[in-house]
Amino acid sequence: MNRGDVAAEPDQLYLSTQTFLKVIESRPHAILNTLNLSDNEGTRFQVKPTPSFQGKFDLFAHHAGKWVDEGYQVSVAAPTKGHVHRMNELLVDKELNLPVELGFISQGFQFPGMKTIFVAEHEIFGRTHKHRNRRKSRSTVFQRGFKDLKAGDLLVHVDYGIGQYTRTKELTTGIGGGEFIEIFYADDQKLYIPMDGLAAIQKYMGSGEDNPPLSQLGGTQWKRQKKKIKDSLKEMAGELLKVYASREITQGHVYSNNSVHMQDFADSFEYVETEDQLKAIEDVMEDMTREKPMDRLICGDVGYGKTEVAMRAAFSAVLDKKQVAVLVPTTILAQQHWLTFQERFHMHPVQIEMVSRFRTPREQKETIKRLKEGKVDILVGTHRLLSKDVQFADLGLVIIDEEQRFGVKHKERMKELRAMVDVLTLSATPIPRTLHFSLMGVRDLSVIETPPSDRLSIKTYVRKFDEELIREAILREKDRGGQVYFVHNKVQSIHSTAAKIKEIVPEITIGIAHGQLQERMLEKVMKQFIEKEIDLLLCTSIIESGLDIPSANTIIINRADQFGLAQLYQLRGRVGRYKHQAYAYLLIPGAMAISDDARKRLTAIEEMSDLGAGFELAARDMEIRGTGNMLGHNQSGHISAIGFDLYCKMMEETIREMKGQKIESKIETEINLEIKGYVPKDYVSDLNQRLEIYRRLQLLDDFEELKALKIELEDRYGQFPEEVEKLLILLEIKLYCQRLDISKVQLKQDEVTLTIASSTRLVTHKLMEILDLRMRLISEYHLVLKLKNKGWREGSELIRSYLIKLMTCMDED
Repeated sequence: MNRGDVAAEPDQLYLSTQTFLKVIESRPHAILNTLNLSDNEGTRFQVKPTPSFQGKFDLFAHHAGKWVDEGYQVSVAAPTKGHVHRMNELLVDKELNLPVELGFISQGFQFPGMKTIFVAEHEIFGRTHKHRNRRKSRSTVFQRGFKDLKAGDLLVHVDYGIGQYTRTKELTTGIGGGEFIEIFYADDQKLYIPMDGLAAIQKYMGSGEDNPPLSQLGGTQWKRQKKKIKDSLKEMAGELLKVYASREITQGHVYSNNSVHMQDFADSFEYVETEDQLKAIEDVMEDMTREKPMDRLICGDVGYGKTEVAMRAAFSAVLDKKQVAVLVPTTILAQQHWLTFQERFHMHPVQIEMVSRFRTPREQKETIKRLKEGKVDILVGTHRLLSKDVQFADLGLVIIDEEQRFGVKHKERMKELRAMVDVLTLSATPIPRTLHFSLMGVRDLSVIETPPSDRLSIKTYVRKFDEELIREAILREKDRGGQVYFVHNKVQSIHSTAAKIKEIVPEITIGIAHGQLQERMLEKVMKQFIEKEIDLLLCTSIIESGLDIPSANTIIINRADQFGLAQLYQLRGRVGRYKHQAYAYLLIPGAMAISDDARKRLTAIEEMSDLGAGFELAARDMEIRGTGNMLGHNQSGHISAIGFDLYCKMMEETIREMKGQKIESKIETEINLEIKGYVPKDYVSDLNQRLEIYRRLQLLDDFEELKALKIELEDRYGQFPEEVEKLLILLEIKLYCQRLDISKVQLKQDEVTLTIASSTRLVTHKLMEILDLRMRLISEYHLVLKLKNKGWREGSELIRSYLIKLMTCMDED
């Protein structure tokens, strides 16, 4: 209200506590329902939808006037401030005094018993809101920033090292006052960082449990540490680049572009591809039409459509009469992929077979014979595929699912394959975007981070083991025609657990699956579950990868505290693969009976129930468990020493250096215009949000991103105060200067001097064309612009307009 926002008085929108209690005091409970389902005793609030206004404001006005005359309280919910203002203007024209509240409701509704009606603004004008899966800006994806910064957290400054955040403080300096971050270093030394210096700081994220020692200000230890890590990175990058270089010079099969057949196969996909999925498919198809062998990693969250990308690649290979090997880490995953490929390719004459423990030695021998004769197009299997007796007639493509789960010997064999044929690797454990970019120089990566449409996030609950809870969860799933996974990861007690579940829920059928079962028994129980002959599958973590049953949408994980974070995430990903609401129950013996690490893991998994949370989880997992699996244990110590973000930045720079690429350093323009811009506390009161805004502003390097951030700020916090206006115009001027290689902007009296760096791409003859009475060239690298002395707003606008003119004078090469 103090900012001048449009907001209704609370008593216009809500009942007082006293009124509400008076209505329900004579009844034991209240029921809100649009359907009159039963005559149970209780206070029943009938809820009715609002009528259709057919996009006509006059029709709404007619109904609203009638409702008001009948004594109803009518409120309108509008999604943006612009809509609120517009709605108020229209209501004034119709002489209707109705409150308009900022907010969004999907549909209007009436409370006849309470004489209250809520109307959705979009219903009045006939609009609907479509929520698209928008790709996140590359600069904001997986950028944790300072959203959760609190006193005691460790920060990494690129020049000063690791310190401990204590508070923010208002300080006055020679160039004016402002808000500063206070950081403690070794020997009780303090460092104060202004809010416009946050781009040099990241929150510390290491690879182990122990915190590193604080750095010494002014010491040489931090510089020595960074040099040591730089040398180590050069060694690691060198090894990676050798593999990359050998692949560059190897001649591979160039696949033909069978566009008609490929389009036919794509059209038979029953879902709408996401933007990321289409980009991954394009990347793969482009790789396969090149001369060098493909070696691409498709990295994405659980259930985001990586398998479809692999099947498009397999179809392309088969069209060129090449054979495809699909290599998976477990028997169950092999069975799942075999079924998925069979179903997807059923309209095409493609021979798909499988070798795994689910096949007898005789069946496997026959399959291998046919493979050698070229009568099998796609072979799905476990590491059995890497055996010497498995010989392909003409292998063209190897698809590897979850490569990190194979042993060292098998990985060596995969390295050999990479030199000869196209290799496509799928990973369901997402990697942080920062690591993704730093590895891009040595690996071809496609990241799928957009969820399929209609996918719902999985509702996740951490609960103490409770028989009533288990019974309720199982029966709710059964009552809606679904099935349940019950994960119990101890084979020796799995049968007694089955008996316990049967005792709790006697009306269900149970199947048991674990890795020690005979192949035929395991295959039989999996087949029964897939064909819905059993209600509940009691199993070990054998189902962790790949099992994809549309009707199984509840998972109960016993002793969830004994699983790793990534493993919990994978297990939870077995449900919620389709349009149904899925539930995950993580059972523990009690909050005090688990370790601190387990508590962190369970808190993380419960918090990260949003779609695509795997990318955030990948970082949290590294905080708790370390990064050994991803980069090798010898690198984990380096990450602990300097923090993950700085490590990734150094890795990216090292790889680019070793590939001979120029690392362009951005001009850090110094601006002295006697304009002080900042984010006032009464505009954004929350410190973490304020810090995040500062950091995002400093990391911007694109005018489109600046425009989007302006819209977001105004939408979240209201109209800009003058201080924020100044901050934004200074940032815009800085962006123009950086593109023009202007190193300094200095105001003196009524003139602004622009100092141009020698690296500038300004073309002299073009520059001469825009010089006028206001702007003149006083030396080779200095321009002077005369202002009008009409205030900061007009002055900064004049500077901006001349910088735009200068942009037209740049060399276009």
